[in-house]
Amino acid sequence: MTGRQPLPQLAGDQMFVTDGGLETDLMFHHGLELPCFAAFPLVADPDSREVLRRYYAGYLDVARRHGTGFVVEAPTWRANPDWAAQLGISVDRLDALNRQAIELAEEVRATAAADGITAVVSGCVGPRERTMTAAEAQDYHAPQIASFAATTADLVTAVTINDAAEAVGIVRAATAVDVPVAVSFTVETDGRLATGQSLREAVEQVDADTADAAAYFMVNCAHPSHLTSTFEDGPWLRRVVGLRLNASARSHAELDDAEDLDEGDPDDFGAGTAALRERLPAATVFGGCCGTDARHVAAIWRRLVPH
Repeated sequence: MTGRQPLPQLAGDQMFVTDGGLETDLMFHHGLELPCFAAFPLVADPDSREVLRRYYAGYLDVARRHGTGFVVEAPTWRANPDWAAQLGISVDRLDALNRQAIELAEEVRATAAADGITAVVSGCVGPRERTMTAAEAQDYHAPQIASFAATTADLVTAVTINDAAEAVGIVRAATAVDVPVAVSFTVETDGRLATGQSLREAVEQVDADTADAAAYFMVNCAHPSHLTSTFEDGPWLRRVVGLRLNASARSHAELDDAEDLDEGDPDDFGAGTAALRERLPAATVFGGCCGTDARHVAAIWRRLVPH
């Protein structure tokens, strides 16, 4: 689909709520089973689709209370070829599910619009979780991004990316089909990517290798305390437009091995996330990631945009 409008979250005159830890919330608070931690198959079932609507409604309430916009991130973080194969989902079925996820997001957008809330629909792209060259990453992610490009999605957002080469490939794949793309990196407890790069180096590498083609960057799946020394000064900070952080201060390895849900303290989480905005002059999008739900995101916005 062509003719997409400019992304309002880049205008700087409005802020945007986005959602929290979708998969952990669905599993621990809604009692849903998610084989391979995949939420995208839920869009095909009427009952689970209704659960997803209620999930998004909690974040719409936050946007409504604080007079912000809302970025509707489709539940498609696992909807790429490797995970689909593990779930026994064919290529054609995967394409259909990615499109259905955008249809669901459009339903949420319509609800938001009825309340005067500006909503943006994003197709979520997750990592492959294996090392690739930029060319390999472009080939791998191109089918899912093409599925989104054929819909009404305003952009695609690559989430939990820990390798700049994969990010470069994703940006190139999105550029090839003329759809805006945001990249959200994740960092370890030391504030650096798993490759050892600093966040600044990763952002600057992606921009250098793609001629600044990414719409913007974000950070997700890290605790606010992991980022206290990450946002070093420089013009690159204006490229960081959003944060979606974890409730837990555990490392990624600890979270992967955990059988419980570490929800942390929503108020501490909200304060920690809001404090980071002081270092990010262009940031307009704030939500959560692992272990967070609408309580955590509301705690951010009580500090960013008080009643």
